Amino acid sequence: MSEQPSGESGERPAESGGRPAANPPRAWRRLLRAGSPRATRANVLAMVLAAALGFAIIAQVRQTSIQGLENLREDELVRIFAGVDQDGDRLADEIRGLENSLELLQSQSTNGEEAQRAARERLDALGILAGTAPAKGPGIVLTITGVDGGVAAPIILDTVQELRAAGAEAIQVGDERVVANTWISERDGDLVISGKVVAPPYTIRAIGAANDLAGAMEIPGGVTATVRRAEGKTKTEIRDEVVVDALLTLAPPQYARPVPTTTP
Repeated sequence: MSEQPSGESGERPAESGGRPAANPPRAWRRLLRAGSPRATRANVLAMVLAAALGFAIIAQVRQTSIQGLENLREDELVRIFAGVDQDGDRLADEIRGLENSLELLQSQSTNGEEAQRAARERLDALGILAGTAPAKGPGIVLTITGVDGGVAAPIILDTVQELRAAGAEAIQVGDERVVANTWISERDGDLVISGKVVAPPYTIRAIGAANDLAGAMEIPGGVTATVRRAEGKTKTEIRDEVVVDALLTLAPPQYARPVPTTTP
């Protein structure tokens, strides 16, 4: 039979079959002692050298950063500073450009609303001038009585011309709107406006500067004097609000066509 070797600390060898030793805590302590660093001279010297190398690297980096500018000539420094200034100016220009773009984007919605508002105002103005929209504002109401249709036709025509010359923006005679293509005539002793008979008394409503319109009716040899010679009477009322509500239905022009515009 072969002899069984004894352990260093008197431990019993492992039994056949691979069962662990009877005292595992001692085995763990031996393993920890083997893995822990030992404070040998070689280890201490390596630590000192590593620390010295780290300090040397840090010092070299700082010295290089400082000497990078200290060792440059004056003209080189001037070029560097000029480059910095140019970069600053370029960045400032970019900032201004971005700010302008931002303002443009922010104003697009406002510009769109402004364009719509301007279009509505223009449409309203054209509707008043064309007689397709009602209008109200300061003006006068002129009433002519005591003249028949045959005499009234030239008087009403002169009255409309005087009111237009005085700045009237909307005119209505009786129930008929007066616009650019309105025509006034006499038929069988009746006053006819654009083909429709208007019965007396003749009431004319005009919107504009009220005092100017009233003054135009009283000029020497004008409307009031003409009606007096025809043995008629006039009455002019200045009002803060006059309503012109007679409307026209526009028909497309038979001969006139718009002139195409060319884009420059």
